[in-house]
Amino acid sequence: MMMESSMKREENVEDYVKKARLNSTLAALLHDPILADVPKNPTLSDVDTLISLELGSAMRISILKLDDTSFDVALMNSATVKDLKLAIKKKVNNMEQSKMGHRHISWKHVWANFCLSYNKEKLLDDNSVLQDYGIRNNSQVHFIPYVMSKDSQKHSRGRKHRFFHGLNKYA
Repeated sequence: MMMESSMKREENVEDYVKKARLNSTLAALLHDPILADVPKNPTLSDVDTLISLELGSAMRISILKLDDTSFDVALMNSATVKDLKLAIKKKVNNMEQSKMGHRHISWKHVWANFCLSYNKEKLLDDNSVLQDYGIRNNSQVHFIPYVMSKDSQKHSRGRKHRFFHGLNKYA
């Protein structure tokens, strides 16, 4: 009996030492400058895109915000405008989460009032392939203010300004 319990303690100590070594190695890897662009909680898709970036089948795009700051996103070369918007949403949400904790951003509001632009051309069709606009690796895309024309508006003013909903004669 005594022999069994001492063997179990030794196994527990060995497991603890192995876990400590693994955590130490992981911490060192995460602080390596080569892996600086890996998100904190990467998905398999994130890692796959970063590997593709290294192999040349993906591109890094810089997003210039209205306050003249920028951030980068990585996308496959076959990405669409919708893929770019989703990558921006994910990156911004991760940045906000790491800075301030949970903060809700209404992306419906963002895309209703702003759009992306490349070489002064608005990227309005979500299904368009980015390369059709000439967007390549290391391109810079800009956020710009955007107001939909009344003909192409997907939502009404009444829905946009809920406070005035009761005053709208068509509501």
